Amino acid sequence: MTQTTVPVIFDLDGTLVDPAGGITDGISRALQALDLPVPGQDLLHSMIGPKLSDALLNVANVPAELLDDVIRLYREYYVATGIAQSRIYPGVRDLLETFAKDGLPVAVATQKPQRLARTVLEHHGIDGLFHGIHGSADDETAVAGIPLGKTGVIAAALKDLDTRHAVMVGDRAQDVSGAIANGLDCIGVAWGFAPDGELEEAGAVAVVETAEGLAELIGRMQAIHAAAMGEVTNDGNV
Repeated sequence: MTQTTVPVIFDLDGTLVDPAGGITDGISRALQALDLPVPGQDLLHSMIGPKLSDALLNVANVPAELLDDVIRLYREYYVATGIAQSRIYPGVRDLLETFAKDGLPVAVATQKPQRLARTVLEHHGIDGLFHGIHGSADDETAVAGIPLGKTGVIAAALKDLDTRHAVMVGDRAQDVSGAIANGLDCIGVAWGFAPDGELEEAGAVAVVETAEGLAELIGRMQAIHAAAMGEVTNDGNV
């Protein structure tokens, strides 16, 4: 069967949902509870997107022997308070509902633990709009044999969607690199947490400023793909 639509895979934090301080406040409180230095706000924002354990070790300089305790304290705050602080970015709900109405498969690929990612999406009432929700295990290791990291999570989403063709949408360089490693184009969103130029330098095919702009670009990409598939069908080479 010819695939006439290309599924869309979304990152979560910084792309679909604005943590609105829920992540950075949680990290700050966990560090303070253990009498560890708290990075400045810019560095805290840079920790949104990458795997939490890596960010704590490499950005916040958390001693390895305290890492599990920091993550535990962070998760306690995030579940109790942080999720409620988050909000969906403007226009994103309408975009997802339109895709669902049009029958366009969409999925989530995040380095956030998969169960927690589902909880966030359930909190906002949009979990049912996705074909699949993919993330790391609770301890941020690989899930069901899928390699660790953004590349592996995107690969899991592709496997679940039963396709090798999709477009990734994200707000950080690791979204772009993970997409490229899977042979996908990645659209960057400017409303997330990437410093100026990060997405372009990483190789994003475009960076959009609004959800409306994202919808327009994905619509153009879908039209190009459908036309190409129509040509293949007409040639009898499916």
